[in-house]
Amino acid sequence: MNLADLNQIARAMVAPGKGILAADESSGTIKKRFDVIGVESTETNRRDYREMLFRSNEAMSDYVSGVILYDETIWQNAADGTPLVKLIEQAGSIPGIKVDEGTQPLPNCPGETITVGLDKLAERLAKYYKQGARFAKWRAVIDIDTTRGVPTHTAIMTNAHALARYAALCQQAQIVPIVEPEVLMDGAHDIDTCYNVTEWVLKETFQQLYFQRVALEGMILKPNMAVPGKKSANKASVQEVAEKTVKLLKACVPSAVPGIAFLSGGQSDEEATAHLDAMNKIGGLPWGLTFSYGRALQAAPQKAWSGKAENVAAGQAAFTHRARMNSLAAKGEWSAELETKKAA
Repeated sequence: MNLADLNQIARAMVAPGKGILAADESSGTIKKRFDVIGVESTETNRRDYREMLFRSNEAMSDYVSGVILYDETIWQNAADGTPLVKLIEQAGSIPGIKVDEGTQPLPNCPGETITVGLDKLAERLAKYYKQGARFAKWRAVIDIDTTRGVPTHTAIMTNAHALARYAALCQQAQIVPIVEPEVLMDGAHDIDTCYNVTEWVLKETFQQLYFQRVALEGMILKPNMAVPGKKSANKASVQEVAEKTVKLLKACVPSAVPGIAFLSGGQSDEEATAHLDAMNKIGGLPWGLTFSYGRALQAAPQKAWSGKAENVAAGQAAFTHRARMNSLAAKGEWSAELETKKAA
Protein backbone atom coordinates (compact mmCIF):
# COMPACT_ATOMS: atom_id res chain seq x y z
CA MET A 1 0.00 0.00 0.00
CA ASN A 2 1.26 3.43 -1.00
CA LEU A 3 -0.48 5.64 1.58
CA ALA A 4 0.84 8.88 0.10
CA ASP A 5 -0.92 8.12 -3.20
CA LEU A 6 -4.13 7.05 -1.45
CA ASN A 7 -4.09 10.26 0.58
CA GLN A 8 -3.56 12.35 -2.55
CA ILE A 9 -6.59 10.75 -4.23
CA ALA A 10 -8.72 11.08 -1.09
CA ARG A 11 -7.86 14.78 -0.83
CA ALA A 12 -8.71 15.30 -4.50
CA MET A 13 -12.11 13.67 -3.87
CA VAL A 14 -12.94 16.31 -1.26
CA ALA A 15 -11.17 19.27 -2.89
CA PRO A 16 -12.75 22.65 -1.99
CA GLY A 17 -15.96 23.20 -3.93
CA LYS A 18 -16.00 19.71 -5.42
CA GLY A 19 -18.03 16.62 -4.55
CA ILE A 20 -18.85 13.12 -5.71
CA LEU A 21 -21.60 12.08 -8.13
CA ALA A 22 -23.17 8.81 -6.97
CA ALA A 23 -24.17 7.27 -10.32
CA ASP A 24 -24.04 3.72 -8.97
CA GLU A 25 -27.74 2.89 -8.90
CA SER A 26 -28.39 -0.83 -9.19
CA SER A 27 -30.42 -2.07 -12.15
CA GLY A 28 -33.49 -2.24 -9.90
CA THR A 29 -33.06 1.28 -8.55
CA ILE A 30 -32.45 2.95 -11.91
CA LYS A 31 -35.53 1.17 -13.27
CA LYS A 32 -37.62 2.83 -10.55
CA ARG A 33 -36.13 6.22 -11.44
CA PHE A 34 -36.72 5.66 -15.16
CA ASP A 35 -40.31 4.51 -14.52
CA VAL A 36 -41.03 7.93 -13.02
CA ILE A 37 -39.94 9.69 -16.24
CA GLY A 38 -41.47 7.08 -18.57
CA VAL A 39 -38.21 5.65 -19.90
CA GLU A 40 -37.62 1.93 -20.41
CA SER A 41 -34.60 0.73 -18.42
CA THR A 42 -32.55 -0.87 -21.20
CA GLU A 43 -28.75 -1.10 -21.18
CA THR A 44 -28.60 1.46 -24.00
CA ASN A 45 -30.88 3.95 -22.23
CA ARG A 46 -28.90 3.62 -19.01
CA ARG A 47 -25.69 4.19 -20.98
CA ASP A 48 -27.12 7.19 -22.83
CA TYR A 49 -28.34 8.78 -19.61
CA ARG A 50 -25.04 8.42 -17.81
CA GLU A 51 -23.09 9.52 -20.88
CA MET A 52 -25.18 12.70 -20.88
CA LEU A 53 -24.05 13.39 -17.30
CA PHE A 54 -20.39 12.58 -17.94
CA ARG A 55 -20.32 14.87 -21.00
CA SER A 56 -21.66 17.82 -18.96
CA ASN A 57 -18.34 19.61 -19.24
CA GLU A 58 -18.83 22.45 -16.76
CA ALA A 59 -20.34 20.24 -14.06
CA MET A 60 -17.77 17.47 -14.41
CA SER A 61 -14.73 19.76 -14.69
CA ASP A 62 -15.63 22.41 -12.13
CA TYR A 63 -17.84 20.77 -9.51
CA VAL A 64 -17.48 16.96 -9.60
CA SER A 65 -14.34 15.38 -8.16
CA GLY A 66 -15.31 11.76 -8.71
CA VAL A 67 -18.06 9.46 -9.98
CA ILE A 68 -19.21 6.24 -8.30
CA LEU A 69 -20.09 3.75 -11.02
CA TYR A 70 -22.15 0.57 -11.05
CA ASP A 71 -20.52 -2.63 -12.33
CA GLU A 72 -22.40 -2.43 -15.65
CA THR A 73 -21.31 1.17 -16.25
CA ILE A 74 -17.58 0.83 -15.61
CA TRP A 75 -17.30 -1.57 -18.58
CA GLN A 76 -19.53 0.41 -20.96
CA ASN A 77 -18.48 2.54 -23.91
CA ALA A 78 -20.14 5.78 -25.00
CA ALA A 79 -22.14 5.86 -28.24
CA ASP A 80 -18.97 6.86 -30.14
CA GLY A 81 -16.97 3.98 -28.63
CA THR A 82 -15.11 5.97 -25.96
CA PRO A 83 -15.03 4.10 -22.63
CA LEU A 84 -17.21 5.92 -20.09
CA VAL A 85 -14.29 5.75 -17.66
CA LYS A 86 -12.23 7.78 -20.15
CA LEU A 87 -14.95 10.45 -20.38
CA ILE A 88 -14.76 10.86 -16.62
CA GLU A 89 -10.96 11.03 -16.65
CA GLN A 90 -10.92 13.50 -19.55
CA ALA A 91 -13.12 15.85 -17.50
CA GLY A 92 -10.54 15.76 -14.72
CA SER A 93 -12.75 13.63 -12.48
CA ILE A 94 -11.85 10.34 -10.74
CA PRO A 95 -13.66 7.08 -11.61
CA GLY A 96 -14.89 5.00 -8.68
CA ILE A 97 -16.90 1.80 -8.26
CA LYS A 98 -19.62 0.45 -5.96
CA VAL A 99 -18.37 -2.95 -4.82
CA ASP A 100 -20.94 -4.14 -2.29
CA GLU A 101 -23.52 -6.62 -3.57
CA GLY A 102 -26.53 -5.32 -1.67
CA THR A 103 -28.08 -6.53 1.55
CA GLN A 104 -29.44 -9.79 2.94
CA PRO A 105 -31.47 -10.46 6.10
CA LEU A 106 -29.23 -10.68 9.17
CA PRO A 107 -29.79 -14.01 10.97
CA ASN A 108 -31.58 -13.76 14.32
CA CYS A 109 -32.18 -10.03 13.83
CA PRO A 110 -35.70 -9.60 12.37
CA GLY A 111 -35.96 -6.62 10.04
CA GLU A 112 -32.22 -5.94 9.97
CA THR A 113 -29.74 -6.56 7.18
CA ILE A 114 -26.07 -7.23 6.50
CA THR A 115 -24.30 -5.95 3.38
CA VAL A 116 -22.65 -8.75 1.40
CA GLY A 117 -19.89 -8.97 -1.22
CA LEU A 118 -16.64 -9.63 0.66
CA ASP A 119 -16.11 -13.03 -0.97
CA LYS A 120 -13.66 -12.64 -3.87
CA LEU A 121 -13.62 -8.85 -3.37
CA ALA A 122 -9.81 -8.80 -3.62
CA GLU A 123 -9.98 -10.30 -7.12
CA ARG A 124 -12.74 -7.89 -8.20
CA LEU A 125 -10.82 -4.87 -6.89
CA ALA A 126 -7.77 -5.81 -8.97
CA LYS A 127 -9.94 -5.88 -12.13
CA TYR A 128 -11.61 -2.58 -11.26
CA TYR A 129 -8.23 -0.92 -10.64
CA LYS A 130 -7.04 -2.11 -14.05
CA GLN A 131 -10.21 -0.61 -15.58
CA GLY A 132 -9.42 2.78 -14.02
CA ALA A 133 -11.23 2.83 -10.66
CA ARG A 134 -9.24 4.66 -7.99
CA PHE A 135 -11.83 4.61 -5.23
CA ALA A 136 -14.66 2.31 -4.18
CA LYS A 137 -17.87 2.43 -2.13
CA TRP A 138 -19.54 0.02 0.29
CA ARG A 139 -22.88 0.89 1.93
CA ALA A 140 -24.09 -0.53 5.22
CA VAL A 141 -27.75 0.06 6.07
CA ILE A 142 -28.93 0.66 9.64
CA ASP A 143 -32.65 1.08 10.30
CA ILE A 144 -34.25 2.76 13.31
CA ASP A 145 -37.44 1.38 14.88
CA THR A 146 -37.56 2.06 18.61
CA THR A 147 -40.75 0.02 18.98
CA ARG A 148 -38.83 -3.12 17.99
CA GLY A 149 -35.50 -2.33 19.62
CA VAL A 150 -33.87 -1.69 16.24
CA PRO A 151 -31.01 -1.23 15.62
CA THR A 152 -29.41 -4.00 17.64
CA HIS A 153 -25.77 -4.12 18.62
CA THR A 154 -25.52 -7.25 16.47
CA ALA A 155 -26.49 -5.36 13.31
CA ILE A 156 -24.28 -2.36 14.04
CA MET A 157 -21.21 -4.40 14.93
CA THR A 158 -21.59 -6.88 12.05
CA ASN A 159 -21.99 -4.13 9.44
CA ALA A 160 -19.13 -2.08 10.91
CA HIS A 161 -16.88 -5.15 10.77
CA ALA A 162 -17.79 -5.76 7.11
CA LEU A 163 -17.13 -2.08 6.27
CA ALA A 164 -13.70 -2.31 7.89
CA ARG A 165 -12.76 -5.52 6.09
CA TYR A 166 -13.85 -3.96 2.79
CA ALA A 167 -11.78 -0.84 3.51
CA ALA A 168 -8.67 -2.87 4.29
CA LEU A 169 -9.05 -4.85 1.06
CA CYS A 170 -9.43 -1.61 -0.91
CA GLN A 171 -6.27 -0.09 0.50
CA GLN A 172 -4.39 -3.31 -0.21
CA ALA A 173 -5.53 -2.93 -3.84
CA GLN A 174 -4.41 0.75 -3.91
CA ILE A 175 -8.03 1.94 -4.01
CA VAL A 176 -9.44 4.59 -1.66
CA PRO A 177 -12.44 3.22 0.27
CA ILE A 178 -15.55 5.31 0.80
CA VAL A 179 -16.93 3.97 4.08
CA GLU A 180 -20.72 4.45 4.07
CA PRO A 181 -22.65 3.52 7.21
CA GLU A 182 -26.13 4.87 6.47
CA VAL A 183 -28.64 5.31 9.27
CA LEU A 184 -31.92 5.47 7.35
CA MET A 185 -34.36 8.37 7.72
CA ASP A 186 -37.42 6.24 6.92
CA GLY A 187 -38.86 6.00 10.43
CA ALA A 188 -40.85 8.14 12.86
CA HIS A 189 -37.88 8.87 15.15
CA ASP A 190 -36.83 12.40 16.13
CA ILE A 191 -33.49 14.07 15.40
CA ASP A 192 -32.02 13.17 18.80
CA THR A 193 -32.69 9.47 18.23
CA CYS A 194 -30.95 9.74 14.86
CA TYR A 195 -28.05 11.52 16.58
CA ASN A 196 -27.66 8.81 19.22
CA VAL A 197 -27.87 5.90 16.79
CA THR A 198 -25.50 7.55 14.32
CA GLU A 199 -23.01 8.23 17.12
CA TRP A 200 -23.15 4.55 18.08
CA VAL A 201 -22.71 3.47 14.46
CA LEU A 202 -19.77 5.81 13.77
CA LYS A 203 -17.92 4.90 16.96
CA GLU A 204 -18.30 1.19 16.25
CA THR A 205 -17.21 1.73 12.62
CA PHE A 206 -14.00 3.55 13.57
CA GLN A 207 -13.27 0.92 16.22
CA GLN A 208 -13.53 -1.79 13.56
CA LEU A 209 -11.44 0.25 11.10
CA TYR A 210 -8.73 0.40 13.77
CA PHE A 211 -8.93 -3.35 14.37
CA GLN A 212 -8.54 -3.99 10.61
CA ARG A 213 -5.54 -1.60 10.46
CA VAL A 214 -7.14 0.75 7.95
CA ALA A 215 -5.12 3.93 7.38
CA LEU A 216 -7.55 6.78 8.07
CA GLU A 217 -5.53 9.16 5.87
CA GLY A 218 -6.43 7.00 2.86
CA MET A 219 -10.23 6.81 3.19
CA ILE A 220 -13.36 8.96 2.92
CA LEU A 221 -16.40 8.76 5.22
CA LYS A 222 -19.89 8.91 3.67
CA PRO A 223 -22.36 9.30 6.55
CA ASN A 224 -25.95 10.41 6.93
CA MET A 225 -26.74 13.75 8.50
CA ALA A 226 -28.49 14.02 11.87
CA VAL A 227 -32.08 14.42 10.68
CA PRO A 228 -35.48 13.34 11.99
CA GLY A 229 -37.22 10.41 10.31
CA LYS A 230 -39.56 11.18 7.42
CA LYS A 231 -42.57 10.13 9.51
CA SER A 232 -41.55 12.15 12.56
CA ALA A 233 -43.98 14.75 13.86
CA ASN A 234 -41.01 16.79 15.08
CA LYS A 235 -39.32 18.56 12.19
CA ALA A 236 -35.89 20.18 12.46
CA SER A 237 -34.65 23.49 11.12
CA VAL A 238 -31.71 23.70 8.74
CA GLN A 239 -29.60 25.24 11.51
CA GLU A 240 -30.46 22.48 14.00
CA VAL A 241 -29.53 19.77 11.50
CA ALA A 242 -26.24 21.53 10.74
CA GLU A 243 -25.28 22.12 14.37
CA LYS A 244 -26.13 18.62 15.55
CA THR A 245 -24.43 16.95 12.59
CA VAL A 246 -21.23 18.96 13.09
CA LYS A 247 -21.25 18.20 16.83
CA LEU A 248 -21.78 14.51 16.06
CA LEU A 249 -18.95 14.32 13.56
CA LYS A 250 -16.53 16.16 15.82
CA ALA A 251 -17.28 13.60 18.53
CA CYS A 252 -16.77 10.58 16.29
CA VAL A 253 -14.52 11.23 13.27
CA PRO A 254 -10.74 11.46 13.76
CA SER A 255 -9.07 14.47 12.17
CA ALA A 256 -6.79 12.13 10.19
CA VAL A 257 -9.70 11.42 7.82
CA PRO A 258 -9.22 13.74 4.80
CA GLY A 259 -12.89 14.39 4.21
CA ILE A 260 -16.55 13.60 4.73
CA ALA A 261 -18.89 13.33 1.74
CA PHE A 262 -22.52 13.19 2.83
CA LEU A 263 -25.21 11.02 1.34
CA SER A 264 -28.52 12.80 0.74
CA GLY A 265 -30.55 9.88 2.10
CA GLY A 266 -33.95 10.84 0.72
CA GLN A 267 -33.75 14.58 1.40
CA SER A 268 -35.08 16.89 -1.30
CA ASP A 269 -32.54 18.51 -3.64
CA GLU A 270 -32.68 21.85 -1.88
CA GLU A 271 -32.73 20.41 1.66
CA ALA A 272 -29.55 18.43 1.02
CA THR A 273 -27.86 21.55 -0.36
CA ALA A 274 -29.07 23.84 2.44
CA HIS A 275 -27.90 21.46 5.18
CA LEU A 276 -24.44 21.08 3.63
CA ASP A 277 -24.12 24.85 3.24
CA ALA A 278 -25.13 25.53 6.85
CA MET A 279 -22.50 23.09 8.13
CA ASN A 280 -19.75 24.72 6.10
CA LYS A 281 -20.87 28.16 7.31
CA ILE A 282 -20.21 26.95 10.88
CA GLY A 283 -16.59 26.33 9.82
CA GLY A 284 -13.55 25.44 11.90
CA LEU A 285 -13.70 21.79 10.85
CA PRO A 286 -10.69 19.43 10.76
CA TRP A 287 -11.85 17.73 7.53
CA GLY A 288 -13.45 18.80 4.28
CA LEU A 289 -17.26 18.54 4.23
CA THR A 290 -18.80 17.92 0.82
CA PHE A 291 -21.44 15.92 -1.02
CA SER A 292 -21.73 12.43 -2.46
CA TYR A 293 -25.27 12.72 -3.74
CA GLY A 294 -27.22 10.43 -6.05
CA ARG A 295 -30.88 11.35 -6.30
CA ALA A 296 -30.30 14.91 -4.99
CA LEU A 297 -28.01 15.57 -7.99
CA GLN A 298 -29.89 13.53 -10.57
CA ALA A 299 -33.65 13.97 -10.07
CA ALA A 300 -33.70 17.29 -11.95
CA PRO A 301 -31.58 16.16 -14.94
CA GLN A 302 -33.55 12.91 -15.23
CA LYS A 303 -36.82 14.82 -15.47
CA ALA A 304 -35.39 17.35 -17.95
CA TRP A 305 -33.91 14.58 -20.15
CA SER A 306 -36.85 12.13 -20.07
CA GLY A 307 -35.06 9.77 -22.46
CA LYS A 308 -35.16 12.10 -25.47
CA ALA A 309 -32.07 12.99 -27.50
CA GLU A 310 -33.39 16.50 -28.09
CA ASN A 311 -33.45 17.05 -24.32
CA VAL A 312 -29.78 16.24 -23.68
CA ALA A 313 -28.78 19.92 -23.41
CA ALA A 314 -31.65 20.59 -20.99
CA GLY A 315 -30.64 17.58 -18.90
CA GLN A 316 -27.03 18.75 -18.79
CA ALA A 317 -28.11 22.27 -17.81
CA ALA A 318 -30.18 20.87 -14.93
CA PHE A 319 -27.28 18.69 -13.78
CA THR A 320 -24.84 21.60 -13.98
CA HIS A 321 -27.16 23.79 -11.92
CA ARG A 322 -27.50 21.21 -9.13
CA ALA A 323 -23.77 20.48 -9.17
CA ARG A 324 -23.00 24.19 -8.94
CA MET A 325 -25.44 24.70 -6.05
CA ASN A 326 -23.78 21.89 -4.10
CA SER A 327 -20.32 23.18 -4.97
CA LEU A 328 -21.29 26.51 -3.41
CA ALA A 329 -22.71 24.68 -0.38
CA ALA A 330 -19.44 22.78 0.03
CA LYS A 331 -17.77 26.19 0.45
CA GLY A 332 -20.53 27.71 2.61
CA GLU A 333 -21.41 30.14 -0.19
CA TRP A 334 -24.89 28.93 -1.19
CA SER A 335 -28.13 30.86 -0.70
CA ALA A 336 -31.76 30.03 -1.50
CA GLU A 337 -31.87 33.01 -3.89
CA LEU A 338 -29.29 31.34 -6.12
CA GLU A 339 -31.66 28.42 -6.68
CA THR A 340 -33.91 30.61 -8.79
CA LYS A 341 -31.07 31.51 -11.15
CA LYS A 342 -31.31 28.55 -13.49
CA ALA A 343 -28.26 27.34 -15.36
CA ALA A 344 -27.85 28.84 -18.79
